[in-house]
Amino acid sequence: MKILPSILAYLVFVILLAVMPVAAQHNGYDNWLVTHFWLIFFFLSGLTFLVLSSILFVQQKNKEYYVQAFLAATTVKILACLIFIVVFLMKNKVNKYLFLADFFYVYLLNMVFEVYVLLRNLRHKNLR
Repeated sequence: MKILPSILAYLVFVILLAVMPVAAQHNGYDNWLVTHFWLIFFFLSGLTFLVLSSILFVQQKNKEYYVQAFLAATTVKILACLIFIVVFLMKNKVNKYLFLADFFYVYLLNMVFEVYVLLRNLRHKNLR
């Protein structure tokens, strides 16, 4: 899988991921979303986009550094998310359980898609 199809697949994924929160807001269930939910959504989606595109770029340039790039990008992503959580919870008074649910909704689904795309790129070409 090349970089452009992976990026387009990710953009479609982000749009599909946003359907449920938009539907919740328009149907009166906006109390299920923390204040500034879209800040969380776009931060994690943007971070995943950067990680995904950088790993695919490294894979295309030099396949030997793929594993190191994956580990480095994943470490940076986790640290950025932890810093974001601390800053967000210090600045905003929110229900922590609701924040946890909303954060992991976005984080885990982004992570699943990221792993799917990266594993798909590692598959042997004869198996495709």
